[in-house]
Amino acid sequence: MINQFYSFIKSEIVLLLSLLLALASMFFVQPNAGYLDYIDFNTLSLLFCLMAVTAGANRLGLFTLLAQRFLSRVKTIRGLSFLLCCFCFFSSMLITNDVSLITFIPFTIVTLKLSGQTRHLIPIAVLETVAANLGSMLTPIGNPQNLYLFTYYKLEAGDFFSALLPYGIISFLLIAVSSMFLGRESIDVPPARENTPALSRKKCALYAVLFVLSLLTVFRVIPYPVTLALTLFALLLWDRPVLREVDYSLLLTFVFLFIFIGNLGHIPAVRAVLQSVVGGHEVLAGVLASQIFSNVPAAILLSNFTQDAAALLVGVNLGGLGTLIASMASLISFKFVTKEGIKVGKYLYAFTWVNALFLTVNLLLWMIL
Repeated sequence: MINQFYSFIKSEIVLLLSLLLALASMFFVQPNAGYLDYIDFNTLSLLFCLMAVTAGANRLGLFTLLAQRFLSRVKTIRGLSFLLCCFCFFSSMLITNDVSLITFIPFTIVTLKLSGQTRHLIPIAVLETVAANLGSMLTPIGNPQNLYLFTYYKLEAGDFFSALLPYGIISFLLIAVSSMFLGRESIDVPPARENTPALSRKKCALYAVLFVLSLLTVFRVIPYPVTLALTLFALLLWDRPVLREVDYSLLLTFVFLFIFIGNLGHIPAVRAVLQSVVGGHEVLAGVLASQIFSNVPAAILLSNFTQDAAALLVGVNLGGLGTLIASMASLISFKFVTKEGIKVGKYLYAFTWVNALFLTVNLLLWMIL
């Protein structure tokens, strides 16, 4: 029982911290009906729909199948590294950085084990994590903070992409160059299993339709209650087990953070300090806050104190680089890799200096622009 409790605390530390913050803020602003106004139901509904769709597609084996077909042509470690990073970078734009790493890190581990190249696990996993975090910043649905800020500020697609595209381009080039230093050893990538069940065309079509509905809702073509209702109805009717795979702790984390941030906004002294610090320094504030709170809470917090959406987008997305908790998706890779018996200190050393390099280059680009 004690071990289970300890494991729960480790796995849900962000949820518990957000709950404590929400409870602490209630001592300053007594609970009232106005709390409901704090909560962005549009963002929560979209997060639920997108997580359900990606979980369903992942259960079908769609992502792994596509990866296996591409990787069958890989001949060297650096080729493997580059392709895996590409998968993480580009897939995270659509299926989020979390799902991308959940999909490809285990695949990487299996591939390296079967080919006898596990000594390359740490650098490849670190680069994949960076690739997923940076690729996800290029679309409104790539990560939770983008989805929140896109809906919160009611951004236009053009404004969103123009703010982040330069950083995406330089990041991809840096990933490509970095992967070339991982070795020229030959590698035999295991083929797809012959007994792998065929994909269900009906379910593929179902998730394709639901994904399009979510996209149309992100871009404010369809009201979110319609998409939420249709997604729930479709899953209850055709694929009910997927509902158990949605990350409800993330949804609850958002609820608690909305309450905490909403209450902070009603404390005059706190509001005055944050307005004076954040205004005009959104990028640096986003980067620094992300190192402490993680970039999703940082986005929710700082959005209440600035109208410069573009700068805040850059800050909290670049802020995903740095410490292990700067982007919670980074913990996914860490959990998978540490289960393989690698030295934690060695992983953290590689993770820290690679993230520091990418963050430095991107901040230099920001200073130039």
